[in-house]
Amino acid sequence: MPTVSATSLAPLALHGGPRAKTTPYKSAPRFDANELRELQEALAQGTLFYASGQKTKDFCARFAARYGVRHAIPCSSGTAALHIALGACEIKPGDEVITAPITDMGTLSAILLCGALPVFADLDPHTYTLDPAAVAEKISPRTAAILPVHLTGAPCAMDALRELAARHDLWLVEDCAQAYLTEYKRQLCGTLGDLGCFSLNDFKHIGAGDGGVVLTNDDALAARARLFSDKAYDRSGGAHNPAFIAPNYRLTELQAAVGLAQLAKLDGIVAARRRYGERLHRGLESIAGLRPQRFVEGGRGSFWFYMLRVDEAVLGPAGAFVEALKAEGVNASAGYIDRPVYLYDLFVNRRGFGGSGFPFDLAPHLRYEAGLCPRAEAILRDAVRVTVRESFDDEDLEQTLWGFRKVAAHFAAQRA
Repeated sequence: MPTVSATSLAPLALHGGPRAKTTPYKSAPRFDANELRELQEALAQGTLFYASGQKTKDFCARFAARYGVRHAIPCSSGTAALHIALGACEIKPGDEVITAPITDMGTLSAILLCGALPVFADLDPHTYTLDPAAVAEKISPRTAAILPVHLTGAPCAMDALRELAARHDLWLVEDCAQAYLTEYKRQLCGTLGDLGCFSLNDFKHIGAGDGGVVLTNDDALAARARLFSDKAYDRSGGAHNPAFIAPNYRLTELQAAVGLAQLAKLDGIVAARRRYGERLHRGLESIAGLRPQRFVEGGRGSFWFYMLRVDEAVLGPAGAFVEALKAEGVNASAGYIDRPVYLYDLFVNRRGFGGSGFPFDLAPHLRYEAGLCPRAEAILRDAVRVTVRESFDDEDLEQTLWGFRKVAAHFAAQRA
């Protein structure tokens, strides 16, 4: 492989030179005979209903055991998991839930479906997770919960967030959709708040097409979460007599069957992603003009993907940098989402259910506009997202790093 000192002479693929990534990224089948066996056993039961079959029960028991908690409640998606968690906390219309401005719409849907309002706190510019000081500034008499998002599989500063939640008597609900086996001070994210929420979407560390899980050690929260996931029906026996409004977010036995097989692979998947991601991080740290993601003290990521920032004073616009990386064959893209979520049309225009202003008209004091979270906006302007897969090997890593070195040297020389 060419040395770093030679990179300034290496023509970019964008300009007709040879690509840094000369071989395709390695891939491997995600599903195998283990999933098929579990599915066959589910079908042989003669029922695919979660309350009647065994697969969902087994999946929840093993999920809870892996995380060392008492309760794992199954559901139909990660969004559903968050809605269930907030429902279990009895979040009501007009309440405010503090969360991150860089996240998936599912985080926000869960809040809005309660008739509550998202309040966005700014991010740490290095970890891309909630800044506890910014969260503290957003707490008001209307605040009911804090909803930290462990973005990219990187942990939030949970000690500080737990202290804030305890001091102000707030619920703490973790969004762990991207954070399987993510660690904070040797504890697993998803066990550090009142409830932890996971996704079995097809694109997560483990997937069952779709699905979700809610974790908690609180017996009362678990009981309410189970009811909230299934129309407030008590499936333990007796007549149905719902005591509150609840949706239908049930998992099927087929999803649970696939989830069982996937769960057995989880430790290996995360270990492989960590090996690749941590070496990628170390390699990028040595390249001038790049600002690799940092982790909070005591934090260890699980690398759903990897994100870094480009110092545009050294390397120029991040968008051009990404286009050069793509031409080299490096699996990279600009940012994560194209704007902070508070600039989505539904927030800017305050259009809620059925085209009405609800629930936004419950909080006329809240404004969703550019400049609300300046650090988050800056992150999205100069961030680069890099794909991580458990199937990637040493060759993938070396060629990816060579692509970064090559492009960085060329862009730095242009601005010298």
